[in-house]
Amino acid sequence: MKKVDKVINNTNLDTKLKQEFINALKDKDFKKLVSTLKLEEDVLMKYTSRLEECSHECSNCSKCTGLLQCSNNVRGYVLTPEITNNKKLLFGYVACKYTKLDEYKDNITLFDIPKEIRDASLAEVYTNDVNRVEILKKIKSYYTNYFTNNKEKGIYLYGSFGSGKTYLLSALMNELAKKDVKSIIVHVPEMLRELKESLDSDYRDKFNLLKTVPILVLDDIGAEYLTNWTRDEVLEPLLHHRMNENLPTFFTSNLSMEELEKHFILQNTSIDKINARRIIERIKKLADPVALISKNIRS
Repeated sequence: MKKVDKVINNTNLDTKLKQEFINALKDKDFKKLVSTLKLEEDVLMKYTSRLEECSHECSNCSKCTGLLQCSNNVRGYVLTPEITNNKKLLFGYVACKYTKLDEYKDNITLFDIPKEIRDASLAEVYTNDVNRVEILKKIKSYYTNYFTNNKEKGIYLYGSFGSGKTYLLSALMNELAKKDVKSIIVHVPEMLRELKESLDSDYRDKFNLLKTVPILVLDDIGAEYLTNWTRDEVLEPLLHHRMNENLPTFFTSNLSMEELEKHFILQNTSIDKINARRIIERIKKLADPVALISKNIRS
C-alpha cells in the first residue's frame, strides 16, 4: 500500500510541476529563455521557479540604464542558468554590462586622489582650449603606441593650478586599464608622509609596489615638504629603479623642471646641487615635459 501511495504522490508532484511550468510558459520572456536551453521539458520543469527568477532578472537588465537603477537581487549581476555535462542546470550570477564596464577600475590604485578622478574619461575631457592641444596629442599618441612600445617615455605635465593635469593623466590610465594595464596614481606629499609613518611596519612592501607597478603617476611633485631623506632615500632610488627597468612613469606638477630642480636644492652646496640634478636627470629620462597653462577649471 505504501508503494502505491508513493507512486500516487510522485504522479501528483509531477503533475503539479508540469502545470507550473505550463503556466510559466505563458510569459514570453520565460518562454524565450527556456527555448535557448534546448533541454527536455521534464528536466526544465524541475527548475521552473529558478528559471522564472532568471527570466525576471534578465527582463530587468533589458530596461536598465545603469547600476544605480539595478533592481536585481545582487546589484550589477544577473542570475543565469548553465547546462552541465550531465544535462542538469546550475545557476550562477553573471556580471551585467554596466558592472563589466567598471571592472577595469580594479587595475588602478589611487592614493589620496579625489574619488571623482576614478571616473576620469578622455571622452569627457574639455577640448575647446588651444592650450590643451599638445597634451591631448601626446596622450593619444602614448595610448596608441603603448601596446607596441610600452617602453615609451611618460609625460611630465606641468603648469597652472587647477588646469586639469591630474584628470588628464588619470583619464589616460583609465583607458589603459580597460586593456588590463595596471597603474598607481599617488599624491606625492601624501605618499612621502605615509612611507615615513610606515618605516617600522610595511615600508618595504609599499616602496616595492611603487617601484615595480607597470605604470606610476606621481601627482603634484614639488608640492611635498622636502627633506634629505625624502629626496635621497625615497624619490631618487624610486626614480632610479624605474628608469633602469624602463617602467613608464608620469608626473604632474605646478613647477617646470627648472623650478623643480631649485625646489630639490636644500642647501646651497655643490653636493646638494648634484643631488638635486640627479633627480631631475632621472625625471628627464622617464618623461617628456609638456606645459599646460590654462584657466582654473575647478573655480
